Amino acid sequence: MRYKRVAAVAAAATLALGMSACGGDGDGGGSGSGGAKGIVGKAQSQKKLVIGVKADQPGLGIQTGSQYEGFDVEIAKIVAKGLGVDANNIEWKTTVSANREPFIQQGTVDLVVATYTINDERKQKINFAGPYFIAGQDLLVKADSTLAGPEALDGKTVCSVTGSTPAKRIQTEHPKAKLQQFDSYSKCLPLLESGKIDAVTTDDIILAGYAAQSQYAGKFKVVGKPFSSEPYGIGLKKDDKDGCEKVNEILKTAASDGSYKAAWDATLGKSGKAAPELDTTKLTNCGSV
Repeated sequence: MRYKRVAAVAAAATLALGMSACGGDGDGGGSGSGGAKGIVGKAQSQKKLVIGVKADQPGLGIQTGSQYEGFDVEIAKIVAKGLGVDANNIEWKTTVSANREPFIQQGTVDLVVATYTINDERKQKINFAGPYFIAGQDLLVKADSTLAGPEALDGKTVCSVTGSTPAKRIQTEHPKAKLQQFDSYSKCLPLLESGKIDAVTTDDIILAGYAAQSQYAGKFKVVGKPFSSEPYGIGLKKDDKDGCEKVNEILKTAASDGSYKAAWDATLGKSGKAAPELDTTKLTNCGSV
């Protein structure tokens, strides 16, 4: 009798474990419907996303009160919509160049759309979808400046942002320039206006946005000699290959349905610059994860 009771208890325990295992498989570890994980899973299950954007780049990512606007913000809305998340359910998070990778790695944000150049160093830490725009590093100088390009930077004081690709390029390719760094480009502009620095350097489209601001109208000019190629990508966690591929699919759709052009026309297009063509043949393969 005792043997039968022990056997019955063991059988019941085995059955319970089996049921528990089946329940675990169905749960998906908190992922969305169908077991999707990463940003796809979160979008499906929670219908909201946290997206990092710049707050001080006119035409690209600028914050006024609690509102964010600009081309990057519109691209982020397109991506969110493609993932099934309404724009009203996006939590915007201000990012600066130096904290974009930590914000992604730590889960502070789900995506970063913030004039974020795709490069090999960053791809060691995160994954990139895109690029959705190709910029070029240039110089912003006073309107009467004779500084004609990067070859004339020796001994000049140049301002950029800590942790940015443009700052690193000045350090490595123009070491005789005097580099001054801040956490945002907007802090460089009063110094340029007062003549305390000779130039501000970052991507040409960012510089054009600053130069077009009403308080600086006619005071600055973009030199117009780009000395790099800066493919802007959308950053997400390194192991989220499915999310990366989904974002690329959304960008392909945006290129063909007119929403990409509409995002440009509503923001950077106001400068008079025609919308570029989104070359979907250059989208990342999302394989380096």
